[in-house]
Amino acid sequence: YLSFRDKLTSASGFQSAGLREIEILAGLREADRIPLGKEGSYLTALKNPDGSESPASRRVGARLSDTPTLIEAVRDWLFRTPIEGSDPSLPDDREAVKRFLERYATSFTEAATQARLLAEAHARTPEDRERLRNRYEKEIENARSFLEARDVEEKERFRISRIRAAALFIESYRELPLLAWPREIVDALVSFEQAFVIFRQRHARMVERMIGRRTGTGGSAGVDYLDQTALKYRLFPELWAVRSLLVDRKYLPELEHSEFYGFSSKPPSKR
Repeated sequence: YLSFRDKLTSASGFQSAGLREIEILAGLREADRIPLGKEGSYLTALKNPDGSESPASRRVGARLSDTPTLIEAVRDWLFRTPIEGSDPSLPDDREAVKRFLERYATSFTEAATQARLLAEAHARTPEDRERLRNRYEKEIENARSFLEARDVEEKERFRISRIRAAALFIESYRELPLLAWPREIVDALVSFEQAFVIFRQRHARMVERMIGRRTGTGGSAGVDYLDQTALKYRLFPELWAVRSLLVDRKYLPELEHSEFYGFSSKPPSKR
């Protein structure tokens, strides 16, 4: 392999127009990309050596205007998802979402507390019990912070909070008839991203097996760069994060307006 590796300089993964197109259509933003180094931008890497446009750079450039991306469409859909029969068009939707999140956070706290007590019962030292207490308390606080979208700017906070609430709502009550197919979509999106992450991880291990941790063909950090893409290039963080918040069915809050999610659903009344 080393005898002909130098001839692959222009065939680095940086020049993979097909992969770039998939990433763009899925919704990976330029701001979230890891800097490539001497190329500066992945679009530059796709151009001819003299800096002129190539078929690959033109094709990928055209994809940038192909909107909405998958993640944008998914988030718009989740934002519109009725939560306990309430949708964004209703005047008291904010209050309805807030009530659901507060009730769910209380249930999550109860479930996490019971899990902590069970873990503490098997702790061997006072230090272990203290460590467990701190860990579960942090888990409860992180759950509330995530659901309230404290990590985003205030002007976007309700939108992101509602998107996260919808994802959690679909996963938690997925056995209801009206939520069965949305849950299938959510699960398919997670499977898609899981396959993408596995592809990146396997690529990194294949490269490490062939050339170790030397500089990559295109001048990147090689395996270190590839490992970073597997960790950082994530499209559906909300769909993954809600799995940390799911609780046993016995802790789920009783659903308000459950009739809305039956086989013969009716639009929620104007409250």
